[in-house]
Amino acid sequence: MTAAAHPWPGGPPDLTDVLPPDVPQRGPAADDEAVRRRLDAAVDAVDAPDVVFALSRHGRRTVRTGGTSPPPVPRERLRYELGSASKTFTGLLLAQLTHTGLLSGGEPAAALLDPARRPDEQPVTLAHLITHTSGLPALPADFFVRALPAWRTNPYARYPAERVVDAFLRHRRHRRPGTRWHYSNFGVAVLGHALAAATGTPWEELLTGQVLGPLGLSEATLVPGGPDTDATGHRRDGTTPVPPLAVGGFQAAGAVRAAPHDLLAFLEAHLDPSDRPLAGALRAVRRPVLRRGLGHRQVHTVAWFRHPAEGGPMYFHGGATLGQQAFLGFRPDTGTALAALCTRRFRVGDAFVPTAYALLAEL
Repeated sequence: MTAAAHPWPGGPPDLTDVLPPDVPQRGPAADDEAVRRRLDAAVDAVDAPDVVFALSRHGRRTVRTGGTSPPPVPRERLRYELGSASKTFTGLLLAQLTHTGLLSGGEPAAALLDPARRPDEQPVTLAHLITHTSGLPALPADFFVRALPAWRTNPYARYPAERVVDAFLRHRRHRRPGTRWHYSNFGVAVLGHALAAATGTPWEELLTGQVLGPLGLSEATLVPGGPDTDATGHRRDGTTPVPPLAVGGFQAAGAVRAAPHDLLAFLEAHLDPSDRPLAGALRAVRRPVLRRGLGHRQVHTVAWFRHPAEGGPMYFHGGATLGQQAFLGFRPDTGTALAALCTRRFRVGDAFVPTAYALLAEL
């Protein structure tokens, strides 16, 4: 990717003149029984203790669940770890702060985190961090050394917020920001701390006040609960439980946990932002801000991966923790939103993500 392919900061571009408009909802509501059969087939394709496929189509919700072990409470009422799918909430928060004029996206992150620091000639901006073009590695250089003693339990918990910030401020860049895409949990974690510093608000309070609360996501949270509220993750064997995820200083990159109906409400807001809180930000996160790869086929917004589909684009983001997986996606052309969740760690040949992606693409 070249610098010219990354036009933000300065605000996400308005590309409505070159992108296909949203296709209006078409035809009658999908046949409920047919939808249930499709979702049941998806549930059966995933081998995990708990599996949830939650679909909204033109506002009609269908949730189907299954799994290899009985849950303590109905699966559709439990909260699940989203892992990296939490970045869609972080991206929406940044879009909201820029839409309201509090930030522009072009602020240097280092200046927000250390105001006394000498300005860089080519600073890493908030926009670079959310679009994975900051030049930062996936994780800090010393992360693995510190995390190794807890590698099978909670490695992120051993890397607190102050270490994330310090590692960023000490990092020696090898590339100019904005010139290459490289997926980075480290970068989005830094973004969270920079936004907290810019607003003078702790991250959990900031995300709750600006995103979770306004969208009515009452069951979404950033901290683990107990077995009556939270699903239990499992190792690759599908039987050994793992402790709830503790993210340390990586909250913005992976801390959100939510129940299926809250996730559908989150996705439905993206499908139709009209007359909703955060309407401007919800529209902004659907606009491409960079293209990369062969022929610039890989398209990204500030919060989502964007792939072409038969009637229009589909937006999606996956996530994985040590014991759970999540897939969030929506298609404006068909009025479809999908939240898929399971409680088994990713393994080679895992059917979860391909099944969820195919379901969203086919509907």
